[in-house]
Amino acid sequence: MTPTTNPLQTPHSGYHWNGTSKRFFEGWYFRVTIPAIQQTFAFMYSIDDPLGGTQYSGGAAQVLGANDEYVWRTFPDVNTFWATQNKLGLGHWRKTDLDIPPQELDPELFNESIEEGYQATDRLNQGYIRDPGTGNYCRWQYEIKPVYGWGNPNARQQSTAGVLSASQIFEPGWQILMAHGLATGWIDWNGQMYYFNDAPAYHEKNWGRSFPERWFWLNCNCFEDESDLALTAGGGRRGVLWWMESVALICFHYRGHFYEFVPWNSQVKWQIQPWGEWKMQAKNLQYEVELVGTTAHKGTPLRAPTQVGLQFCCRDTMGGDLRLELRNRGGKPLLSARSSVCGLEVGGKGWEEAWIRE
Repeated sequence: MTPTTNPLQTPHSGYHWNGTSKRFFEGWYFRVTIPAIQQTFAFMYSIDDPLGGTQYSGGAAQVLGANDEYVWRTFPDVNTFWATQNKLGLGHWRKTDLDIPPQELDPELFNESIEEGYQATDRLNQGYIRDPGTGNYCRWQYEIKPVYGWGNPNARQQSTAGVLSASQIFEPGWQILMAHGLATGWIDWNGQMYYFNDAPAYHEKNWGRSFPERWFWLNCNCFEDESDLALTAGGGRRGVLWWMESVALICFHYRGHFYEFVPWNSQVKWQIQPWGEWKMQAKNLQYEVELVGTTAHKGTPLRAPTQVGLQFCCRDTMGGDLRLELRNRGGKPLLSARSSVCGLEVGGKGWEEAWIRE
């Protein structure tokens, strides 16, 4: 079995559902990038209305694979989903010969007994799904060594949305679970085997009872000539009690330090096109940072949680070009980094025109 302790465990790592019959979703995102071939695989797991009995009840697994190809599978039975409340751990079984409640399994037993399903923790991501309509499939198993959680690696880990996120004032909740880790294992994508050792990996999640109207996202921990750099940036229009607000952040870990540009300590600006270009700038009392993400790829539509269940309402590519520039407030350059395997996303409504916040 995988280890149960993780000194980099973040707040909100556990499952948030409290048994309510009210509308609820929780979603998890696991990603691994293989630098040698400049390809990324992203695994997205979700559960809607876990009590069951609504038209939206059930789970799903989506995989965005090499060259932004896509496969997904529904898991309609909420009773074969499991998740832990005190740490990161979840899984869903669709087909099995086991006569036991759903739970974390030894990886070998999982392979022997779970004909279709997945399980994921802070140290393991494993599963198999197949689209019966096309025959396309993905089978995967890799172990993870966490490097950065969220915050200073030598201090208590932080909530991505700040200390108020524990009170669920903001909807939905969002938490980076592991900003950077090293993954070792394999992925079988329609018969093409991909093996990797200490490949950059990442985890995040979101949850709640309502859903963002609009959002954008940039994510990368595989940079040219910078093996110890992990960036997550993004913004959205979210619910706060009875009103809506637009917020954004730029945060990255670099050589043991955490650089945080968030609404409560920085000025953050953005200019996001409907597709193809993501620009962000931020400054606090010490630093200034600028991001420019671009892509010539058309992107792949993905399903995301909405008030009416999972719907195609976002577009992603894992082949974005990114430039990150960090300076001190005097203008002295401190870091210049580039990548051609940045994750880029836009989602929600209102993308007929650019979204600009100066």
